[in-house]
Amino acid sequence: MVLAAGASRRLGRSKQQLMLAGERLVDRAARVAAEAGLSPVFVVVARQEDAAQAATTVLHTASAEGMSSSLRAGVQAVLESGASGVVVMTCDQAGQTPNHLRALCSLPELRCASGYAARRGVPAYFPREDFPALLRLSGDEGARSLLRDSRAVYDEALALDIDTEEAYRRAQALYG
Repeated sequence: MVLAAGASRRLGRSKQQLMLAGERLVDRAARVAAEAGLSPVFVVVARQEDAAQAATTVLHTASAEGMSSSLRAGVQAVLESGASGVVVMTCDQAGQTPNHLRALCSLPELRCASGYAARRGVPAYFPREDFPALLRLSGDEGARSLLRDSRAVYDEALALDIDTEEAYRRAQALYG
């Protein structure tokens, strides 16, 4: 599940639409998920124009409530699909790779975060047993509290989060 419903306030323009190596960030994230073998791929967006081309769109117009509301909308779609777990990722981490996403899912019964910048975060894998806890989240922090003591796969490339023009320029230099 790709979370792409944010308002991009710090950037000042839609990060979902930013181009990197010839593709929009939202399409890049959906492609990386598909290349990792994750299926189905859901993309949670606030506007239809931010939908990814090769994914199932979850239109979430109440995204202003915070990240957890987008997460809940996506988890509900994943739950209805019958999936045994979910990888939660964002569209603005240009360093995501199929290998990293597969490593997160390598022990499907265990929750697994990504480790970078001395913290744990997304992308992260949650087994189906975590879905009720994910559906109870509130506020703008997302699932950080669930990831504190989870297993982690480390990749410092994930620390680059495209939230500013400077970060976008760094991503362009690194990833084309």
